[in-house]
Parts: sequence; structure tokens; C-alpha cells
Amino acid sequence: MEEYLQTSAIIDWQHPAILALAQKIASEYQTTEAMAKACFEWVRDKIYHSFDYQMNPVTCRASDVLQYKTGYCYAKSHLLAALLRANGIPAGFCYQRLSIDDQGAPYSLHGFNAVYLPEVGWYRIDPRGNREGVDAQFMPPQEKLAFQIQLPEEADFPSILSEPLTVVVEALQAHSTWDEMLQNLPDIAKFSRAGGKR
Repeated sequence: MEEYLQTSAIIDWQHPAILALAQKIASEYQTTEAMAKACFEWVRDKIYHSFDYQMNPVTCRASDVLQYKTGYCYAKSHLLAALLRANGIPAGFCYQRLSIDDQGAPYSLHGFNAVYLPEVGWYRIDPRGNREGVDAQFMPPQEKLAFQIQLPEEADFPSILSEPLTVVVEALQAHSTWDEMLQNLPDIAKFSRAGGKR
């Protein structure tokens, strides 16, 4: 579990602002599951999805997501992992490959999290942010993600990674505005293994 608790350049959970928020959330709850749910709902509801709200800048590092209160799904998953890890709760990264318009190509990766709950084991949660047609919830052991796989070229990669995919980090760091990022969303082929470190 050690790798799912580490701090890194992107998941910089030892940043003072992240530690302060993590402690504030933790102070209100007794159990790991309640803390994890509170962290999830905070990121889902208080950090604005860059595309939904057409907000800049494009964020990547967890502390920047918190500072600017906006991020694409990937960035929001970085902050959620940081808050969970700051509270000693193992957290990792999961990806789906989805059609951008639900009609087929083009496709892009969608990023979310898995959290390790003592009573349940690994449990996947999606802090993307709810809107019409999207209703992600924390209700273990039942999984309620933002999106379901619907098309043959879509994929739900089973790996739980300890660090975000390099292709995701590079895309976030290469673009500064939400609309520029929208034109350059990261993708990997369905049959590529979204596992291991890249």
C-alpha cells in the first residue's frame, strides 16, 4: 500500500493548503469510509470541471487544482488522491477510454480514482463533477461512476495506478486554456495496457 500513499511532484499532498483542508475534513468524521466520502464529495462539488464551467487555467498538480478551484477530470482526481493520502488513506488512479461525443471517434481518456476502504477493499469513485446525465456517488460496495462503457472502441481499464499516466500529465502541462485542452485530450488505444508506470 505504500506506493498509494506517496507524495510526488503531481500528488503534492504535503503542501500546506492540502494538509490544512485534509485535516479540516478529517476532524469532522470518525471512520476511514466517512472521511473518504467527505473528501470525494468536496472535490466533486467544490472544484469546477474546466469544460463544464469553461474555466482557466488548465491545472495538473494537486495544489494548483485546490488553488484555482478548477480542473479537468484528471486534475480533480489528482487533488482527491492528495486529500485521501494526506489522511493516510491509500488512493490510486483509474482510466476509461470514452467517445468524446458518445457517437464514436474521437475518443479520449477519462480519469478518476480508486480508494482503499478497510471494509470493502479497492473501491472506484469519480470526482469529475455531476451535471445533467452524470450522477457519480459514493455508495460502497456499489460502484456509481460518471460514465458507462457503451461503444466497442471504449474501454474500462482495470488497473489501479499509484501515479497518473504520463500521457495525461503531459497533456495537462502542455495546454493553458480549457478550450485548447479540449482539442488535445489524451488518448491511448483500447488494446494498449493502461497499467504500470509510463
